[in-house]
Amino acid sequence: MTAQWDTVTIVGVGLIGGSAGLALTKRGAAKKIIGVGRSESSLAAAKELGAITESTTNIREGVADADFVLVATRVSVIGNQLEEIDACVRPGTPITDAGSTKQSIVGRWEQRRSSRKGRFVGSHPLAGSHQRGPQAADPTLFEGKLTVLTPVEFTPKGDIEAISAFWQQIGAQACFLSPSEHDQLLASASHAPHIVAAALATATPREAHRFTAGGWRDTTRIAAGDPDLWADILLDNAKAVTAEIEKFTEVSDQLRHAIEEGDRPTLIKLLTLAKESRDALGS
Repeated sequence: MTAQWDTVTIVGVGLIGGSAGLALTKRGAAKKIIGVGRSESSLAAAKELGAITESTTNIREGVADADFVLVATRVSVIGNQLEEIDACVRPGTPITDAGSTKQSIVGRWEQRRSSRKGRFVGSHPLAGSHQRGPQAADPTLFEGKLTVLTPVEFTPKGDIEAISAFWQQIGAQACFLSPSEHDQLLASASHAPHIVAAALATATPREAHRFTAGGWRDTTRIAAGDPDLWADILLDNAKAVTAEIEKFTEVSDQLRHAIEEGDRPTLIKLLTLAKESRDALGS
């Protein structure tokens, strides 16, 4: 197979960045994969696993010769990193990110679109785990999974195609939303569920832990995610997340009221609605 890119640079080689690197290696899609990170030990681990071929802690050096750049770091730092990357890449270099929120990241880029060197389109791969670090990386992580691309009105078609090609090359299926649509929908589908899981895990007393089984563990699994990473996501999408919390609270109050009043028909109705919603997703 002929490599699609001579050099791909991945900024942040944890779960997402490391998985992208492994997928590129597995598919022979890049001749060289440069990993950029803050920790020498993490970069060494990513290199040993085969996720990257070279490493550096200097982001400017890491992107200077890149044919494609993926930024897979925390949403609170992506904006600043994109500014630094754009100052150093060759003109016309495709750049994308993997952040879980999009309005603030894309909006900041678009403020200076006319003077940009790089060609940026925001992305969010809907794949992941509560685990972190390159040790958790998986070359099949993106296979068959959606990656949301968030172009805006003025994004050139060629830029969208270049970013789509990257995600498709590592097995993902591309779909498209505006940055605002993305943040609203992901507040419902991802961000608010994390709040629910965190609330349940926090409210469960430790003396009850030994009696928990599959239901509790499945429901709270995502609460084991990185608190710093999730604080960034929730604060960056605060308006949409708080609106979803209000919806959840309203339904929770209806369930509580039905239980307090011994109202079996209403309780069954609410539980049936929940079952139908979950069943619609399949297994």
